[in-house]
Amino acid sequence: MATTPELQDRPRVLVVGGGYVGLYVALKLQKKIANAGGIVTLVDPLPYMTYQPFLPEVAGGNIEARHAVVSHRQHLKQTELIQGRVTSIDHANRTAVIAPSDGGENFEIPYFDVVLAAGAITRTFPIKGLADKGIGLKTIEEAVALRNKVLERIEVASTMTDPAARAKALTFVVVGGGFAGIECITEMEDLARAAVRNNPRIKQEEVRFVLVEAMGRIMPEVTAKQAEWVVEHLRSRGIEVLLNTSLDSAEGTLKLINLPDKSPAQEFEADTLVWTAGVQANPMVRSTDFPLEPRGRVRVLPDLRVAGDEGIVDNAWAAGDIAAVPDLTGKGLPDGTCVPNAQHALRQAKRLAKNLWASRWEKQLKDYKHKNLGAVAGFGEWKGVANINLIGSIGLKGGLAWLAHRGYHGMAMPTFERKFRVIFNWIISFFAGRDTTQLMDLDNPRGAFVAAASPAPKPAAAAAPA
Repeated sequence: MATTPELQDRPRVLVVGGGYVGLYVALKLQKKIANAGGIVTLVDPLPYMTYQPFLPEVAGGNIEARHAVVSHRQHLKQTELIQGRVTSIDHANRTAVIAPSDGGENFEIPYFDVVLAAGAITRTFPIKGLADKGIGLKTIEEAVALRNKVLERIEVASTMTDPAARAKALTFVVVGGGFAGIECITEMEDLARAAVRNNPRIKQEEVRFVLVEAMGRIMPEVTAKQAEWVVEHLRSRGIEVLLNTSLDSAEGTLKLINLPDKSPAQEFEADTLVWTAGVQANPMVRSTDFPLEPRGRVRVLPDLRVAGDEGIVDNAWAAGDIAAVPDLTGKGLPDGTCVPNAQHALRQAKRLAKNLWASRWEKQLKDYKHKNLGAVAGFGEWKGVANINLIGSIGLKGGLAWLAHRGYHGMAMPTFERKFRVIFNWIISFFAGRDTTQLMDLDNPRGAFVAAASPAPKPAAAAAPA
């Protein structure tokens, strides 16, 4: 195992993952731990935290991609940052193995406390062709790629003469009717409308959006009446909503089936397939000696300490999507744990940091308990739905819900600097409109230079006349 002399030789709080939980735990503890003679070390393959509720707006061109992320280096000045992945943890010996992002040799790192904050990854199923054809909406890179693909397909289709190829290019499918899927397809639809208005060779009725949801309703976070209104709203915009329907194959054409009898439904071609049908705990926890529950999440107590059948695991903490945090309000998932969302992750991180620090001084720890404030969703400009639990339950739709959505997430965006950038984006969009500029060849940035540096061979000289 390689060693790295650049790591600080101080008692370490190892934070695994730099998302919601990791960023806030490091922010809240870095100064305190440093003043006490220790060090907070955060390990993540990315140099930033992604505020995932803004990914649909990034895909829709309302928020600049860089403004929906928070730089670790810029905001964690007293934290030791390592860009890489924790591949395994031996808590019995207080060591973790890290694989650097640059492909270098793995190395071990010792720690005193460990905070598991690696979040969740996209949950998929073994559907033929899905891995080759689909794209998720879990990362900022996916959001940027999706935005550019929508614009590119519309532009390319405008010059196509083959009706079948044109229809395929202008068909956009989203699988998953939760918050991510609904916000994604509505922002895409708004973006497409703006792009079509600027392109006289395309008619709006040619653009097809299809939402596929396996359940009998969408958006379980809102009331049944609100969910019905959302379906009506989507259909009023020309979006096809297929409930009790599942994707059976993405190999060649998209094949849909009816549920629960799995009879054939529709079959058609589409160039764009977005998968937002759920998440699962980061599988890195399987390479640890921590107790897991059936869904693969780390078992924790309400005070966010890791605990199993044999009792509390000393100096081990977990929160967010990777942890099965009990919901003491009784309004969580059917198994009694908190819903995996940003609202819980941000608040759990703050409670975890306070409890970890209190544990150093043998002070009493407090349980995490947070009443869900409700749910807000934006469906493009001046459109949305919200269910706000402040004084009773307040249901909103349309422009008011859209303002509630932006107000809540504008405040929830970490750091004042990032809040300012996002709000400034919104102000510009309000006056200048949605940005429909497509950025080309981001996956091949050296293409133009390589072409210039590799000139075609000179044509052979013509043969001299006899």
